[in-house]
Amino acid sequence: MASINDPEVAEDYLPFLRVYKDGRIERLIGTATVPPSLDPPQSDVLSKDVVYSPQENLSSRLYLPKHIASTSRKLPLLVYFHGGGFVIETAFSPTYHNYLNSFVKNVDVIVVSVDYRRAPEHPLPIAFDDCWSALKWVASHVDGSGPEEWLNSHADLGKVFMAGDSAGATIAHQMGIRYGQDKLSGFDLLGIVLVHPYFWGEEPVGDEVKDNKFREGMSRFWRLSCPTTGGCDDPFINPVADAKFASLGCSKVLVTVAQKDILRNRGWYYYENLKKSGWNGEVEIMEAEEEPHVFHLFKPSCDNSVAMFQKMSSFMNL
Repeated sequence: MASINDPEVAEDYLPFLRVYKDGRIERLIGTATVPPSLDPPQSDVLSKDVVYSPQENLSSRLYLPKHIASTSRKLPLLVYFHGGGFVIETAFSPTYHNYLNSFVKNVDVIVVSVDYRRAPEHPLPIAFDDCWSALKWVASHVDGSGPEEWLNSHADLGKVFMAGDSAGATIAHQMGIRYGQDKLSGFDLLGIVLVHPYFWGEEPVGDEVKDNKFREGMSRFWRLSCPTTGGCDDPFINPVADAKFASLGCSKVLVTVAQKDILRNRGWYYYENLKKSGWNGEVEIMEAEEEPHVFHLFKPSCDNSVAMFQKMSSFMNL
């Protein structure tokens, strides 16, 4: 691993990655992966990886409660988008695999955890386009004749939810906007859960950090993912600035924020503006006191994580 003073390093985006002068990308965290399991010895959840885009060789990891596999019972479907600032992590990381295993173990739901191409090699909106392709793949199972038997046999496509954390929440919102505009025939999107969403803006909101150096750093990191952006009021990262904001294609939204998260105020800003946008739906917000960004991924058994888990389950009527 190169040092921070390596002359071949073009740009540092610590603690996430380095960009070298020859174009090479070195990811410093979020690179580990774990395999799925169709025969988990100590788990009540089955998992497998399924290609949703042969053209781009992109897959999703599917999770199914083990006790459902031999039945004809259909369950609500959760489409999940992982976080990582658009630049690190995958659907196959131990962080997300363990979290979604736990979720499915405790809640009767099928999960499609979408992997997508990451910046900076694949700048936005490529990740959004990949995730939209994944949703179209899900919709292809509407009459029970899609390519994936788990979805054909066990997914109730009349009860579809989307969720994501951090950048994954940003994706979930964007997919909700696209669904509201284009209405995929194939499933009914009932609700979206935005966990500690990665939203930002040019001007501070509430008691958000006002330090110019910090905000310049946030802008620089955003441009790493979306080099063609016009800035941090781009609707991709500041959805309140989007003329299509009120066209979100679901009937309810849950926003969760953490008190010690630098993105906390943006979650509240989103919530407050969605309520008065003219959108014909219901929005809720939940705040975890004394917690940092995506704490639930690293402290899944703490009281605040359990409370958020229960709130998500209740929101999905599960």
